[in-house]
Amino acid sequence: MGKTKAGSARKSRGRSPAAASPAAAARSLRGKESTWVGKKPAAPRERPGEPPLPPPEFRRFDLGAQGERWVKFQERQRLTCEEAARLLLDTFEYKGLVKYTGGCHCRAIRFEVWASTDLHIFDCNCSICTKKQNRHFIVPASHFKLLKGADNITTYTFNTHRAQHTFCKTCGVQSFYTPRSNPDGYGIAPHCLDEGTMRSTIMEEINGKEWEKAVKEHKTIRSMSKP
Repeated sequence: MGKTKAGSARKSRGRSPAAASPAAAARSLRGKESTWVGKKPAAPRERPGEPPLPPPEFRRFDLGAQGERWVKFQERQRLTCEEAARLLLDTFEYKGLVKYTGGCHCRAIRFEVWASTDLHIFDCNCSICTKKQNRHFIVPASHFKLLKGADNITTYTFNTHRAQHTFCKTCGVQSFYTPRSNPDGYGIAPHCLDEGTMRSTIMEEINGKEWEKAVKEHKTIRSMSKP
């Protein structure tokens, strides 16, 4: 007709070092304006007379009066600071969405994707979509995460080479791909999702035989890969 990243918010069986003693950890936060997320790295070069500057990839946040509550939450849920932060961000960034999991037939490729419980599925009749029955819904790249199988994926392209038709080297199933219409997102095959989450689907036929005209006239397809 794009790709992503992020870490998984799984429960940690062991205690976080910072959460070994919630009260002690919380006390250590008092009187400080901020606390580091992750391991504090060596500071970059700074100007004479100025305090060390943290690198851009490490940001600080002020826990304030919520310091003790935050540490107790980590202890109770057995989460590292990173896992707790991801859980919080997912709650707000993916509000109204649900997390699906899916993959290919042999399970060499597995992914998770955040999308609506009511999926808008495109049924394209272009040459390749007809051959492989490529029905798919579109999500932003930031809503997709490949859990495993990056080294088991191969890609087929043709014509403009903008669409990246990715499929499993072992079983040949295409469970997701990068659409030509939405190079900043992913097209997900609904039939490759695990059962139990989808509520309903809306099927829309799109005339891929006249691809440029169909995409130009479509009012929403381009925006579907925007966060």
